[in-house]
Amino acid sequence: MFDLDLLSILLPAFVAGILVLSTHVVLGQQVLKRGIIFIDLAIAQVAALGAIVGHLNHDIEALPFSNVWMPALFAIAGAGFIAWLSKRMAEELEAIIGCFYVLAAVAAMLLLSNDPHGAEMLKQLMSGQILWVSWSQLILPACIYLSVLAVLIYRPALLDGRAFYLIFAVVITLSVELVGVYLVFSSLILPALAVNQFKGRFKLGWAYIVGLVGYVAGLVLSASLDLPSGAAIVATLAVTAILFRLCLYMKSKHLALECEEMN
Repeated sequence: MFDLDLLSILLPAFVAGILVLSTHVVLGQQVLKRGIIFIDLAIAQVAALGAIVGHLNHDIEALPFSNVWMPALFAIAGAGFIAWLSKRMAEELEAIIGCFYVLAAVAAMLLLSNDPHGAEMLKQLMSGQILWVSWSQLILPACIYLSVLAVLIYRPALLDGRAFYLIFAVVITLSVELVGVYLVFSSLILPALAVNQFKGRFKLGWAYIVGLVGYVAGLVLSASLDLPSGAAIVATLAVTAILFRLCLYMKSKHLALECEEMN
């Protein structure tokens, strides 16, 4: 049964989900438009690799906010590399991004192979710990995400240029720290994919609704059944996206039948 006392835990987790979706829904549509689906996984994994390198080097780990700027440096470097390749190897870019992700994942596993807490850290970076997010952890992401949204509202054309890669790297870095690699990918792709065939108004709004429903359902399911929060939210996001696509399909079939009857 759902315990109302869990609201003190669920509320910051829900706010974290709102913050992640605030930028990821917009960026996810751009990812689909560009046809570079695996860039989110690749950059998220590179950011995770930066976090691991910072963790293993005690001098770096002792520096202020190293858990933020170290992954950010790796993510920006990775995004810059992909941006450079996008003009030179456009036809093979998706395959290269996939290889980039695998190499970053393998590098992370090799670096943590002799660390006694390596398996736990790798699990945390992949699955995240959204249920245990504190209010203080949300301050920096909230400031950055709101700044990014303000810039994109003022200059939406930035998403069509190379600035997209820089914005993407910064946002993904913060999101990996909050929710983990799997949820970063799901938050970017599943809401965008759900509304990809939607032709009506408020396409972006429906994508946000899909994301929010998925996060709420996943958090409640996780808290009620004591399931891993990241995995539960990924599952509910997928179900919500599938249901929305089915509703679109049924609506289009219904409209098609009405047109046939009128003719």
